[in-house]
This record gives sequence, C-alpha cells and structure tokens, in this order.
Amino acid sequence: MKAPPITKTDFHFTGQTSAYFGKVRDMYGIGGDLMVAVVSDRISAFDVVMPRGIPFKGQVLNGVAAIFLDAVSDIIPTWKIATPDPSVTIGYRCEPIRLEMVIRGYLTGHAWREYSAGKRVICGAEMPDGMKEHDPFPSPIITPATKAEEGHDEDIAPNDILAREIVSEEIYSELERVTRALFARGTEIAAKQGLILVDTKYEFGVRNGKLMLIDEIHTPDSSRYFYAEGYQERQDSGEPQKQLSKEFVREWLMDHDFMGLENQTVPHLDDAFVELVSSRYIELFEKLTGTTFHGDTSEDPLARINTSVEEWLSKR
Repeated sequence: MKAPPITKTDFHFTGQTSAYFGKVRDMYGIGGDLMVAVVSDRISAFDVVMPRGIPFKGQVLNGVAAIFLDAVSDIIPTWKIATPDPSVTIGYRCEPIRLEMVIRGYLTGHAWREYSAGKRVICGAEMPDGMKEHDPFPSPIITPATKAEEGHDEDIAPNDILAREIVSEEIYSELERVTRALFARGTEIAAKQGLILVDTKYEFGVRNGKLMLIDEIHTPDSSRYFYAEGYQERQDSGEPQKQLSKEFVREWLMDHDFMGLENQTVPHLDDAFVELVSSRYIELFEKLTGTTFHGDTSEDPLARINTSVEEWLSKR
C-alpha cells in the first residue's frame, strides 16, 4: 500500500513567519531561527517539476539526507536539528549562499555532455583529452552553479564568483575545502556499500557568522552513484554503467524529446514509469544505508505531518 504522493502543501504551523515553495522542498519559517522543510514527492528534471508525484520519494530523500547530515557534522556544522516526521526535517534558519557547489569525480552527465560537445574546460576546471564517458577524473573537479530562484541554474567559474561578489575569496576557499572533504566522506561511505559516489552538489548558508551545510546531502536527487562491482569491466567493454541516481529519469525524458527547452512539452508519466521511479528511489535508500525502507503509508500524509510538527514545536 502506498500513501497518496505529496505534491502540494499549505501548512500554517504555530509561530510560522514565512513560507517558500521550492521544486521539491517547501520551507516554512518558524519564529526567527527555525525552518521546517517538508520534502514533497514532486520530482524535477532539467529544472522543470513533473506533473505527477512519486510515491515515497520525499521520505527517501528526507531519510537519506538525515543520515548523511549526521555523518558529516564533524566536518562542518549542519542546519539539521530534528526529523520529527518521515517527510520533515527541522533545522536552523540560515542565510543561503546563492551557489551550488557541484563536485564531480567522473566524466558523466552534464560534464560529459559538455565534453562530447568539444569543451575541455568547465567552470574553470580543465578536463583532460582522451577521456570516455564515465571515466574518473585524475582528481575530482569542482564546477559551481549559480542558484536560480526560477529556471535553470548556470555554471559559473570561481573568478566570476569573486568578480560578482557572490562570496569573498576567503569564504569561497573554505567552500572548496569543505566540498572536497564532504565528497571524500561520501565516497568512503558509499564504497562500504558497494557504490561509487560519482558526483554531487552541496549547498551552504551562514548563521551567526558561521558557515553551515544546508538543504540535502548525498541523496538521489543531488547525487549520482554507480555500482562498484563490474564498473571497470563495463568501462573496458563500452557498456553503460549501472547507476543509482535520477539520471535515468532525465534519459527517459530525453528519449521522449524533452530537455526543458522552450516550446518543449513534458511527456506523460504513465503509472508504470511512476512505479519504476518509486522503486528506484527505494532501492537507492536500501543500498546506500544498508537498511530496509519502511515507508509511512498514512492515508492523509498532510495531516500526519501537521501533527508531527506541532507536537515537536510544543515540546521545544
């Protein structure tokens, strides 16, 4: 049994001061120092939200993010305080830095599309000649993107980040250092589960003058994983890599002539495809965490969330 997917929220929590509705997360401000993130079952690709929700997707994202936020809290303070509901994280309100710190260990996805178009530099990072799709870089490259309020995020080189004064040189240097440390930790954890962390993105904010990790981390929406077993054999034979990520959704959309471009129409997501996507998210949760996924199947997930959050707020 699956709960109805959460595609829209409109909560009015005690002490609520603001509401922001993102592509996947709906963020509710409580007082001056708390944020309630409700992770919906919406799915986006090419910066476009699909018309149908994916059962259990929000619970998977929230569960993976909660585990990994705890697993890296010795590297950098994180915004997370509690997860009072399978679809909710409550944390500190931070002033977000309008950058996504993307780090890539392998020539895959967007980097491969740029590479195959003839580019050898992306966001100021050089990519060697003679690489094949899914080959590892000599060392991971950082390819930041501007964080757009609407539409597409855009690649940006470090010198442009500094020229536009998005952050200071000192802060950007720290962002790069922490990004590499987080990627190393994620790579280590994934390897223990027989996975390769291929690429991912991190988002940061500032609270009381201190840099903090915000949003999600190492989830299938923000990251790409390969199965380690058979990776080299598949590379040597030119076979596609077996991966756990949202990339298969993008590939399905591209096969149906959609890449989020002007005048393109989102194809219909039929029941079979929605079920496939849901099962792939659950597979990643179980493979990455080494635990069985037990999704909450409440018939009214919005009422469940409201009760969970209000109970937590009443006890703080």
